[in-house]
This record gives sequence, C-alpha cells and structure tokens, in this order.
Amino acid sequence: MLNALILGGTGWLSSRVAGRLIEEGAAVTCLARGTRPVPRGATLVIGDRAGADPYAGLDGAGDLVVDVSSSAPQVARAVDELGDRAARWTYVSSISVYADDETVGADESAPRHPSSGAEDADYGAQKAAAEDAVAALGDRALIVRPGLIVGEGDPSDRFGYWAAAFARAGERPVLVPPLAGRVAQIIDVDDLAAYITSARAAGAVNAIGDSIPLADMLDVVRRAAGHTAAVREASEDWLRARSVEYWTGVRSLPLWLPGGMTGFMTRRNERFRATGGALSPLDATAERVLADERARGVDRPRRAGLRRADEDDLLAELGG
Repeated sequence: MLNALILGGTGWLSSRVAGRLIEEGAAVTCLARGTRPVPRGATLVIGDRAGADPYAGLDGAGDLVVDVSSSAPQVARAVDELGDRAARWTYVSSISVYADDETVGADESAPRHPSSGAEDADYGAQKAAAEDAVAALGDRALIVRPGLIVGEGDPSDRFGYWAAAFARAGERPVLVPPLAGRVAQIIDVDDLAAYITSARAAGAVNAIGDSIPLADMLDVVRRAAGHTAAVREASEDWLRARSVEYWTGVRSLPLWLPGGMTGFMTRRNERFRATGGALSPLDATAERVLADERARGVDRPRRAGLRRADEDDLLAELGG
C-alpha cells in the first residue's frame, strides 16, 4: 500500500489529490491546521507550517509527499525536515514561474523569474525559490507547473464566470473582450489531480492543456449553456477606458490578457503527455462547470467577472 503525505489536503486542489489517492487504495495523511475537513478516509495530523515545530506529529514521510504551498520558506523547511524520509516528492508550482510571457510555444526550459523567499517577494519568485528547494532532492522530485486550473468548485471564479455569464443571459447578449489573435489554455482540476497522483517523472513538467483560440473556448462554454443570443465584442481600449480589468478580479473579463502576453497561454505540454498526462474533452469540462455554477448560483457574488447589472450597463453604452 502506498503511504502518501499531503502537506495540506484541505484546499481545492490538494483535497482532490488526497481523495484520488484514497480511491486508488493509498493510506493518506494530511498535515493541516485543522480549520477545514480532510477527505473521508484520510488521517489528519494537526500542524501549522508557520509554527515552531509543524512536523512533530508525523511518523515519517512515506512513499510520496505532495506539497502545494506558495511560501518558499515553508517548502524549503519541509524539504529540510522530511526530504530524507520520502521516496518521492511532488511539488505543485505554476507556469507563473516563467519570466517570459511573450514567446509563443515555450517549454520547461524557458527562463524563470529570479527566485526569492523574501516575505515581500511576488508569487512567481516565491514559486521559483520553492522549486529550487525541491530540486535538491534530485531524481526523487517532480515539479508540476499547472496553468489555469478549472473545474467544479473553482474558488477563483475565472473559467466559471463564462459558464455563469452565458447561463444567466437568457435571451440577452453577452459581452466579450477582443477575440482576434487571443488564445486560452486551461487544465481540468481532475486531470491535474490524476497526474499528480500517478506520474513517475522527475524534473519540471508543464501540466496544461492545449492552447486554442479564446473564441473557440468561449463558444464551447456558450453551447453548453444553450445561449443563442448575440455575443457583443468590445475593443481593448473601450473596455479599459471603462475600468474593465484583464484576467481576474471584480469588474473583469476573465481569461482576457493584455495583447503583449502572447506566450502566457501557449506553453508546450508535450512532456506532460509523454509522462502520462491526459486531458478531458473541453465540452465535458464545460458541462461540469456549468452544472456547478448553476448549483452555486449564476448571480452570486464572484471573485472574477462582471455583475450582470454592470454587464447590462456596458452593453447599453456599447450600443449597436
């Protein structure tokens, strides 16, 4: 039986990883603060990674350690204290470690942000420093670099915004950003969890789906929602003049990137596929996300996207 230690196990991704390992027959221990439940069948060990002795309650590290932390000091400390007791170590990093967002089709050898574990270091620098700490484990270490993770329960609300927007619109139009030349690239959270639990690779892997035109991705979501009214495209300058943000946040159009970020959603994924990564059909992911958005409420307050009232105001101003 595989003995797995999840450093976390209560968050959106890490709980799926823990749950999948349990389904596969593994004995799973989750080290967490205990403020949220662990998946059924997992053993919770209370430990605060910012505390004095977070790993005191553990009896070894087992066959596999999975860490998703964005804190480089926490990751480095875990490697220092548990690394010699783990047969394999998987660290979930991010494509945000890459310094170059312009080159189209870059692979895992692309330059990263300078690594930094300083308190005020940004996300990419922290992830790069965390990668460096894990890489010290050599062939026992797998560094997974996901892109935009999507799926049911997504706390970021980015991909799900479009399912909600098309579902709530009814016979009304939906506002979209400029689409010409824009692309999108996602990975289903369940595909990512499956890869994390099964991959036997070492080194860095871009865990990401295929890059497709943003217009095509939105069309798949639109068809899933059954939206048949107009889609109204606004220009970049027009949207920015009205304080509509890129990518994420309140009053944003998610998945829309500045024109200069041509490489951010065009990362190569050959190594992911070659080491066992599989991708769900986009329409299947869209259907599951749509069902989840309807269950959670398509008009609920969101961390990303436009309120329908704000969208209506913008559409009225756009005219035509």
